[in-house]
This record gives sequence, C-alpha cells and structure tokens, in this order.
Amino acid sequence: MIRDDVKAATITAMKAKEKERTATLRQISAKIKDRDIEERTNSKEIDDDAMVTSVLQKMAKQRRESIEMYQTGGRDELAAKEQSELEIIEEFLPQMMSEEETKTAIDAIKEETGASSMKDMGTVMGQLKAKHGAVLDGKLASGLVKAALS
Repeated sequence: MIRDDVKAATITAMKAKEKERTATLRQISAKIKDRDIEERTNSKEIDDDAMVTSVLQKMAKQRRESIEMYQTGGRDELAAKEQSELEIIEEFLPQMMSEEETKTAIDAIKEETGASSMKDMGTVMGQLKAKHGAVLDGKLASGLVKAALS
C-alpha cells in the first residue's frame, strides 16, 4: 500500500537525517490523515490506495502551479524547493498514462458512448476519470478530449 510506503520512507529519511525529504514526507502523511478524517463522515467505502493517490495528485498539482508562479515571479529559489518536493511526491504516484494511451482511451470511450460533439465532453471526461482516474493527467486529458470532439 502507498500509505505504508510513505511511512517507511519517512522513517528511512529520518534515520538518514534528510531534513527536506522528512518534512515533505510528513506533509504527505498529514494530508492523508486529513483526508481520512474527511472520509469518516462519508458513507461509501473508498479504496485506500485510490484515496492516497488522489491526495498525492492534488499535492503534485499544487506544486506544479506554485513552480510556474514562482518562475514567472523570478523566485527561482522557491521554485527549486517546490520542485524538490514535487519529485518526492511523484515517487509515490503510479505511472501516469502517456499521451498515446490517453488518446486510445478517449477514442474507445467516444466509440462506446457515441460522443461526437463538444456537448459530450462531460460524458467522455466522466467515463475517462471513472476508468483511469488514478493514472490520468486531467489537464492533458481535457485538452485531448476537446481536440477529439471538435
């Protein structure tokens, strides 16, 4: 389980006295615990790895946005810090679908649902997220779905 991998990596980083890595791993653990607390009130059961993956994806997205803003603002030292955190987070994420794999999945869903226009974008994106949510790059998928339906 990804949760166990994060805990083991945290212990290893602490023993190796890697302060930045330990701090990032603790942030991951804290976000996972926050999500656990949120899910207590939720009635439907969610797969643990899927939940942890969604937390990690959200954290990675936040880091990418911060890197972009820092680079635009000329704050390269802060961008470098965010980049190192992003690399640690990505160690625990499953391998994302490539552009080709995403296009193939979109074509299959278009054929399944009979989607042909931009009106069907929500349907296609919904199916895509349901089938490949854990390994799907949402931003890439959105652009490819728009291109495929226009």
